[in-house]
Amino acid sequence: MPLLFLPVVFFVFLLQRLTKPNCKIQSSSAMCCCGCDSYDSCCDSCCCCISYGKRENIFYCVVCLAIVAGVVFLIVMLAAYGFIRHVSITVEAASLTRFNLSAPPAATAFAYNLSLTLAVRNKNWAMSIKNTKPLEASYSFDGQQFERIRLSNKGERHPAGKTRVYHLVSGSENAYAALGNAGVAEFRKENATGLFEVEVALAGEVRYQAHYTKCKLAASCPLKLQLAPPGTPVVVFQKVKCKLAKPDKNC
Repeated sequence: MPLLFLPVVFFVFLLQRLTKPNCKIQSSSAMCCCGCDSYDSCCDSCCCCISYGKRENIFYCVVCLAIVAGVVFLIVMLAAYGFIRHVSITVEAASLTRFNLSAPPAATAFAYNLSLTLAVRNKNWAMSIKNTKPLEASYSFDGQQFERIRLSNKGERHPAGKTRVYHLVSGSENAYAALGNAGVAEFRKENATGLFEVEVALAGEVRYQAHYTKCKLAASCPLKLQLAPPGTPVVVFQKVKCKLAKPDKNC
């Protein structure tokens, strides 16, 4: 970005050189230079012959170029930092190798093993993103959360135009979930087919470079996972694009 200032500095330098006062001239026909590489007794120096008309034309050209450069600079800065492009989040891969209700008395707890790959892309080509709160992912079944995992800490930065990939592997023998009777019934229904609907939700808070507003980051990723215990054929997973929540004002 500092290179954008070079044309402006160059034009200002030319303006200073071209508008530098010359010697006092007695008539319109008497110029500072009477010939190329000639000595001028009025200015007491040797100079290359540039007529007043040419100097005036160059002056106006430089002014126009400086204005154009300034406008281009403002447009580039506005495009780079004036408009926020929100991140895109996708689940690139997921595997569910175990998903059972724990034995009584913990009838609403899961014994599970789940691994997935999350990709978070910063679509801004100039602005980096800084976490103002930790970024976390949570797993839910039938609307009830049973696991939460931290992806990145407060203060971490996401460079402009880059994609961060998170490989998550988690499991538990007794992950509590307040399913209730309806949730247990839904589990048994899905368990009969081996295809489970699990939602992955992301939550955090970020600040975009050159902006003072803190923006909430929230996304939901509904997954349909085929249970594949160890030793069974690999299940092909179709990439899922997560849905971002409506951004706050000024975000």
